[in-house]
Formats: sequence, C-alpha cells, structure tokens
Amino acid sequence: MSDGDVREAAAPEGNGDRKLQRYDSLDVESGNVLHRHGSGVKQAATWSVVLHLAFQSIGIVYGDIGTSPLYVMKSVFSGGISNTEDVTAVLSLILYTLTLLPLVKYVLIVLHANDNGEGGTFALYSLVCRYVKVGLIPSQQAEDRQVSNYQLQLPDDIPEKRAGWLKSVFENSNYAKYILLFLTMLGTSMVIGDGILTPSISVVSAVEGIAVATPAMTRDVIVWISVAILVLLFLSQRFGTDKVGNTFAPIICIWFSMNTGIGIYNFFKYDPAVIKALNPLCIIQYFQRNGKDAWISLGGVVLVITGAEAMFADLGHFSVKSIQISMTTLVYPSLVITYTGQASFLRKHPELASDTFYKSIPGAVYWPMFVVAVLAAAIASQAMISGTFSIIQQSLALGCFPRVKVVHTSAKFEGQVYVPGINYLLMVACVAVTVGFRTTEKIGNAYGIAVVFVMVLTSLFLGLIMIMVWKTNLLLVILYAVTIGLIELVYLSSVLYKFDQGGYLPLAFAAIVMMIMYVWNYVYCKKYYYELDHKITPERLKEIISDPNLRRMPKLALFYSELVQGIPPIFEQYLSNVPALNNVLVFISFKSLPISKVPQEERFLFRRIASDDANVYRCVVRYGYSDVHGSSGRGESFEVTLVEGLKGYIRSNTAGGDEEGRGKRDVEAIEGAWDAGVVHLVGESDVAAGKGSGIRKRITIDYGYNFLKRNLKQSSNEVFDIPHEKLLKVGMTYLL
Repeated sequence: MSDGDVREAAAPEGNGDRKLQRYDSLDVESGNVLHRHGSGVKQAATWSVVLHLAFQSIGIVYGDIGTSPLYVMKSVFSGGISNTEDVTAVLSLILYTLTLLPLVKYVLIVLHANDNGEGGTFALYSLVCRYVKVGLIPSQQAEDRQVSNYQLQLPDDIPEKRAGWLKSVFENSNYAKYILLFLTMLGTSMVIGDGILTPSISVVSAVEGIAVATPAMTRDVIVWISVAILVLLFLSQRFGTDKVGNTFAPIICIWFSMNTGIGIYNFFKYDPAVIKALNPLCIIQYFQRNGKDAWISLGGVVLVITGAEAMFADLGHFSVKSIQISMTTLVYPSLVITYTGQASFLRKHPELASDTFYKSIPGAVYWPMFVVAVLAAAIASQAMISGTFSIIQQSLALGCFPRVKVVHTSAKFEGQVYVPGINYLLMVACVAVTVGFRTTEKIGNAYGIAVVFVMVLTSLFLGLIMIMVWKTNLLLVILYAVTIGLIELVYLSSVLYKFDQGGYLPLAFAAIVMMIMYVWNYVYCKKYYYELDHKITPERLKEIISDPNLRRMPKLALFYSELVQGIPPIFEQYLSNVPALNNVLVFISFKSLPISKVPQEERFLFRRIASDDANVYRCVVRYGYSDVHGSSGRGESFEVTLVEGLKGYIRSNTAGGDEEGRGKRDVEAIEGAWDAGVVHLVGESDVAAGKGSGIRKRITIDYGYNFLKRNLKQSSNEVFDIPHEKLLKVGMTYLL
C-alpha cells in the first residue's frame, strides 16, 4: 500500500473490535489500540480502601500543616505582644485563613482539578495541554484522543466564546506557550524548595522544646540533634510511602489528639472569651491599630497553612475522597481547637509569646508531648518529600528533567514513588539549611515565600482551568479571584518583605531547579527537532531495506528512539557500522501523553513499514506521566508485552482470504526471530552546539546539558530493564 492510502487497523484478535482509520505514511501514524479489558478507566475504590488511604494520608500529608502550631505564634509575635486584643485578632486571621485556603480552596475546589487522580502543578498543566495545543513538541496524534483517560468531561450548556478566545491566544502565541511552561517549572521548583525547608523548620522547632525545659541546652546541641533526626528521616524514604504511612499515621493521630485535648484544656482554663475571634471585625480593628506591623505579621500567620499544597501534590499517593475525609474529620477541627487554646493561653500570658507551644503544655504531659512533637516534626517533612518525588516523576515524563531513577514502592497503591538520587540531594540541602540558619525564625522567613508562591501559581492554573476546561460561570471565577486570589496576593506581599532576612533562599533553590529544567527541556526540544528535520525519508528507507549487500540476521531487533514521526537518522549510523538487518525489525518510539496514566491495553500503536514481506514495523509506546516505564502491570516484561501486541496487530489486519495466510507467515516469522533471540538497539545521541553558535547556546548545550547527562541521567537499559547481554548502544553526535 502506498503512502497516503488509507488502512484500517483493527484491535487484536479476541481483544475487542474497535477500529481506527489512519493514513499509512511515515509522518502520520496508523496502528491499533489494544483492548483486552475494556476501556481501562480506573475503577472507583471501595470504602475500605478509601478509609485505609485516609488513615495513611494522616501520616504522609498532614504532618507539615499539623506541626505548624509549634512555630506560628512565635513567628507572628516575634516582637512581643503589646495589646492582648491583638491575640484575638490574630486568632481570627488564623481561623479564616485555615477555612478559606486549605478547606475551601484545596478540599472543595483544587482537589477536583486532578488529572485522573494525580495532583500538583504538572497535573494542572497537563489538563490545560489536553484542551489547548500548548505543547512544544509536535508529537500529537489523532489516536491519542481515543485513550480512555484522555477525554475531558466538558460541560455543553455554557457558551464557548470566552474559553475559545483564551484558547486561541495560547495556541497562536509561542510566547504564551513558553510563559505557561515557565510558570509550570516555577511551581515545580517551589514545591521542591518547600521539600527542603519543611524538614528544617519542623524538626528544629520541635527540638527547641529541650531548651524550654532545660535552659542550659545550647543552640549547637539543638542543631545537631535536628540534623541527626533529618538524616534518619531521609534514609527511611527508601521503604516507600505505603510502609512509611502505616508507621507514621498512628503517631500523627496521637499528635492531633493530644493537641486537641490541650487546646480544649487551655481554652476553658485561661480565657474562653477568645471565641470573639469568630467575628471578622477583629481583623479590621487589628489593622487599624497596628498598620504596617499588622501587614508584616501576616508573614507569620501564613505559616498556619504550610503543607496545604501537599494535599494536592500528594494526591497521586491517595485519592480525593481519602484526603477530604481525613482533612474534614480530624485535621481541620484539631487545628482550630489547637490555635484557639494557644490564643487563650496568650491572652493571660502575653510575655510567653516566644515559647507559646511548649509553655502552654500542662506540666504533667510536657515530656510525653515533647517526644510526640519531635516524632511529628520528623514526620511533617514526609508530606513535601513525597510531593517532591511525585512532581519529579511528572517532570521526567514531559521532558523537563533528567531521567533519574524512579522506584515504585507499592504494588497495592498506584502513584507511590521514591527517587533515590533526589532524596539524597534533598537531605544534603536540608542539613545545610538547618546548620546555616539554626533558628526557626530565620527558616520561617524563607519558608513563607515558598508556601505562598506555590499557592498563587496553583490559583493561576486553576483560573485557566475554570475558564477553558470547566467553563465555570464568569461570576464564580471573579468571586474566586477577589477572595482566595486576593488573600494569597496579600500574603505574598507580606512574605516578600522579609526577602533579605532569609526570604531569598527558596527563590535561590527555585532558580537552581529551574535552570536544570530549562537546560534539559531546551536541549530535549532541540534534539527532537533535529531528528525530525533529519529523519530517514520513506524512499531512503526502501532503498536501505532492499539493498542486497545487507546481510540478514535471524534475531528480533528492537530499535529504540524518542522520535514519533519517522525513523531517526541514528539508524543509518548503525547500518554504516553494522551492515546487516535482522529478520524482524521493530522501531520503537516512546511518547508521554499529557495524562497521568495510559491503560496497558491502550498503550501500543503498531504499523507496518516498507514492503509487506520485509517484516519491518513501527511501534509508538505511550505512557502517562505517572506510569511505570517498561512494565506491563501484569508481571510481564516489556519485551513480552510488545511482541504479543505486535502479533495481535498482524492478525487483526490480515483476517480473511489470502491476507490471513500472509498474516500467519508473518506471525511465524516473528515467533522464529523471537526464539532465535532479541537484541535491543538503543540510540543514544550526544549533542554539541553547532558551528557558529552563540556563547549562551554553547554554554547551555556543551556544558550545562552534558554535565546533567553525565551526573543525573539514568541509562536507557536501566529505565526499560534491558539485560546487558541483549543491549547494543548506537552512538551519534548531533550538532544542534
């Protein structure tokens, strides 16, 4: 069949009868979608699973926001308390902040902006990418929209004029596309910075309790005890979220229970009149009394919501219902009672603002509470560490981060991952922050900026989704902007005030991470376009295959590349050194879709290229950004799954008459080649700046990218679990 002819590609025999029509050319993929088990849509979890995940989430997600009472009051009243009415006003700020941001924004709104169960900045970006063509790699295929998880449930009863206008702005402007990717990288970088600062401030603030009970304790001892705890915490990450969550959840439950009990005790013992904080008028009067100082104090108030983003970033480890249940039934009520109790205590003892948490603990339970506080503070770090792992995995799939090793740690629950290399880098950075800053006040100045920046960016993406995807009523979008959005911007202005007092740190972390992401994505795109411009033409491929000087080898060859629309130039480089073709040759391209997971039965697109008797095929293997590469999900190796899918493709396209006979011969040829052995040919190209390139391009490619590739990138055989004895790497240098 000539290029441009239409071919129907049916599903494999026994795997459903869905058909796709595609143009059979090297530039436009035809193929089939394997359907073995229906649509592949994720089934709803049973209530027992939901409740188990809700319990686990207590130990993973809420340690950060749950340990904020350790340091919030001392941060707000760092200059002391001159008027006890300010305590009531600050409590009012805390209660309304907790209600509007973690509860209303995240639990009721943002969690629903998930991408098939995945949360975080890249999940929001992926939702936008599915509706708007803002991707920088031209690898879109019509079949991708047939993946069951790809389709968005869009409302039909709201006019698309507003959404269509904004959509056209992004699709027709490269500048807008780069801005969107930049904001995505910034949000990702801030979450990683949050994962560094959370352990530091949580552990140091808890260990400082020793100094409250034992004034002779030195700051150096507090710092080094904190460092030891942090090192143990990071070393425990390799056991996985599942085991860590089951271990930590009971401790955090005890923490919340003890805080609730102490809060109730303090409320009734000291000053129940603090209940006046429910009146928001207290907040207005607070700003009237204190002016600029009240605005500056917001940098301390915002620490009550540290870790709120973890509810969304860690969503892939759990589920929407499990997060909603744990937040509304335990976490939110406990925090409200805890802060109310602390405010009641401070109304009677304003001079103890610098040690509010430990001074407000009744003497009989001081040391048990100290032990639980230290354990809870260590656990608090888990929320953002887990979120960092998830967001790194998402960045990998979209070509925005070097391909580091990702370990999936749970066979029962999808999305639970551990990234060893990143874990140890986080540990080193966290220890450095702890040793360098030494006190919670200084770390808090940095921490607030990371927290609020991520929240503002989440709101920005949510606004785009509301308008373009959900098509929310414009009045509701405006209402969100003038309440949630305005509150976050006010908090951001406050935390930026302390930029020179440690606030620069998360921005420095973000700058480093964004530089890594920018360099990797820049070269990733350049390489893709180079291969696209220099791909082997259909005519040239026919010449190569029909060359009588090429020897034929009996094995099955799998040739890997990232180019979706054609045969990469590195294949010709291979033939110039090894003038031989295997009896069966399959060109495999890996492609990430802007969805969290691609069902295994919908993963492969196959097609035959060249003449019908050449046994040369192409296969596009599609993954979501949370999928495990190289695994079938059913215990089969990637190699077995691919070969079975290829045989199914041939049978479905040669059913009936003479075609069926040819199909049987082709399947026998594949089975014979497979029995003879499989060789995995991996094209690994080096890159260098082309002649005449400017200094920025040379630095980016020759030094930046190649440094990252040498030190961070995992090799292809490790990613796809290719045995060394079956691997043959083909090298080529691209001058970009």
